[in-house]
Amino acid sequence: MENTTLGIGSRVKHPAYGSGVIIRLFQAAYEVCFIQYGIKEVGKTYSAWEIIEAIPVEAAVSFSDMEKALAKILKAWSDVSEIIPIADKWDGGTLTINSKDDSISSKEIPIDTFFHKIVMVRDRVRVMEQRINAHKGLSESEKIDLQQYITRIYGSLTTFNILFKYKDHHFVGARSK
Repeated sequence: MENTTLGIGSRVKHPAYGSGVIIRLFQAAYEVCFIQYGIKEVGKTYSAWEIIEAIPVEAAVSFSDMEKALAKILKAWSDVSEIIPIADKWDGGTLTINSKDDSISSKEIPIDTFFHKIVMVRDRVRVMEQRINAHKGLSESEKIDLQQYITRIYGSLTTFNILFKYKDHHFVGARSK
């Protein structure tokens, strides 16, 4: 790689830290926000990373513009999600799983823990859906076929909608006509 000065918002892939975005420029280094490792400084002469998208250095970039760019990138490339509240009636409750075999003891799980796992599944399915829809190697008919499977996954998970505090967080499968 030639010694190019990258601007704020440039996307890079570091061999050790993975995908990241340049969020600040110093005299001899970049401050980079890596999805899995947080904020790290990388020297401007470092050449072992891959430049995914180079943004030219501009004379002045507002903090607001940086914040919007970073939020957009993190939303598109990570599975970081909004905080989804559990319905008040379940908050602090326990899920008990009993076997029909009395010799097997029951298992108790805090509903909050179980709910968090359900939300993680939902968020990861959403990320998969976004990546399928943005994939350049798939034809439109392949995307539609995969989207039908995702809709069925959502439909299978509608049982857990009783745990969500707000209806707009519910799973929605294929609607009947």
